[in-house]
Amino acid sequence: MDIDFIIEPFSYQFMVRSMMISILVGITLPLIGSFVINRNLGFMGDAIAHASLPILVIGSVLGVSIFLSAIPAAIIIALVLGYIISKSTVGEDTAIGIIFSTFFAIGIILLKRYNLATTLNIEDILFGQILGVSNGDVISTLALSLITIFTIIIFYKQILYLSFDPIGAQVTGLNTKLFDSVFLIVLSLAVIGALQSVGIILVLSMLITPAAAAKLIMKNFYHSIYISCIFGVIASVTGLYFSYYINLPSGPAMALSSTAIFLICWIFRRSVRLI
Repeated sequence: MDIDFIIEPFSYQFMVRSMMISILVGITLPLIGSFVINRNLGFMGDAIAHASLPILVIGSVLGVSIFLSAIPAAIIIALVLGYIISKSTVGEDTAIGIIFSTFFAIGIILLKRYNLATTLNIEDILFGQILGVSNGDVISTLALSLITIFTIIIFYKQILYLSFDPIGAQVTGLNTKLFDSVFLIVLSLAVIGALQSVGIILVLSMLITPAAAAKLIMKNFYHSIYISCIFGVIASVTGLYFSYYINLPSGPAMALSSTAIFLICWIFRRSVRLI
């Protein structure tokens, strides 16, 4: 492969910024996604992304940073979702589906009501536009990623125990409500950090697919986390190159790259099953 093919994009500052965010998202989402899969909370990540749309619109109307306005909102939404799920009698998926579709619909109505088509590109919000990130976006994503990563590292044992045996964790005296809330908060931060690159619609693909691919070929959960992050970075960077050279939307390109990795792992899952 011609080395110019690899280094040419980085002659532009916007590509350097895009690559930094791609790597951060490629690490953070699969890291939290490994726990999400074991807790069957994939739909929750999707709900947080969709439910943040009204806040993005309101933030734009008030002149507040669109990116930063979604952070407290996503945390509140995640905690509210967690509370409703714990109290709901209609089922977890049903409750999440009702809430996220309602918030998403409100966001679309507000978008049209305030005629924000010139300031908020709905396609970029839904599918991401990583090539348009600013230095501020890089700093914000870095901050969210570091908070997510260090929180998982610090509370790894508690979150792991809660993910695999929630009843046992409660019986042994672990404050399950507290660590449920901690997990939902870092999940919301990881999702918000990825909206700029993959968008609301496709955030679930980067959250779940690399982690699922790693789970296919790894027996040990701890090792699968590392592999999922590697897969996430590969998918993000590959999607970025496709976006640059073939003029594809960044979000769908990254999603398809992660799907390709999953398919490869699924095909060779029996012959490459590792520790």
